[in-house]
Amino acid sequence: MKSLLISCCISILLYSCKPIDNNLLVHEIIDTSINVSGVDKIANSTLSFKFRDKNYFAVRNNGMFELSRVFTKNNDTINDILSNSGFKRIKNSKPLKIQDSMAIKFSESVNSVHYFSILPYGLNDKAVQKKLLGETKIKGDNYYKIQITFSKENGGVDYDDIFIYWIRRENFKIGYIAYLFNTNGGGMRFREVRKEHIIAGISFVDYNNYKPKNSNIKLENLDKIFEKGELEKISEINLKDIKIIFN
Repeated sequence: MKSLLISCCISILLYSCKPIDNNLLVHEIIDTSINVSGVDKIANSTLSFKFRDKNYFAVRNNGMFELSRVFTKNNDTINDILSNSGFKRIKNSKPLKIQDSMAIKFSESVNSVHYFSILPYGLNDKAVQKKLLGETKIKGDNYYKIQITFSKENGGVDYDDIFIYWIRRENFKIGYIAYLFNTNGGGMRFREVRKEHIIAGISFVDYNNYKPKNSNIKLENLDKIFEKGELEKISEINLKDIKIIFN
């Protein structure tokens, strides 16, 4: 009931007037999206899920975190762990010494899957910079279009990545995401939410994953290209066996 009341109040504010403070408006949109998606509960929890051939685990407790993935490679069990204290790889229960460049690569890979798995959680982190680009329609639905960038300080190794979120005006849930990344050769992706799972009151989603056929397209225009059917679907992002325990 509280969530509904907050959502309704903010909806009235957003519909009824043009705000003077753009930063305040975008902050309210993100806050409401986090609230209605239930992901605020993630802050103190133990989460597990399966993505493709790997098992993922996340333990969060008042700002402390341990994000991991476990998989089998050449009959060896590999456990990659990213935490407040850094990254480590464990092979068959024994710590494995790896080069710094590889540690960064593995950290990015672990962090990326965990980041997308619980959106919009994390969009109020200290390094996040928000900008409302306006409103738009996709497939007949109205969306707030929000750009997310990161400050270099506290922004991690991927601080120069750029994201755009389309948050549905009707229910404040994410419908689409586009992002520009620079690692592994760089590129752009566009994700479409195709299925929602409600687990313990939290919204987890699966995506269709697209890329532009033309690399000269601007990130902020990917929604228009998507509507024209000119993006190439390259994969599906499906979370399986989702389990969560609150600490």
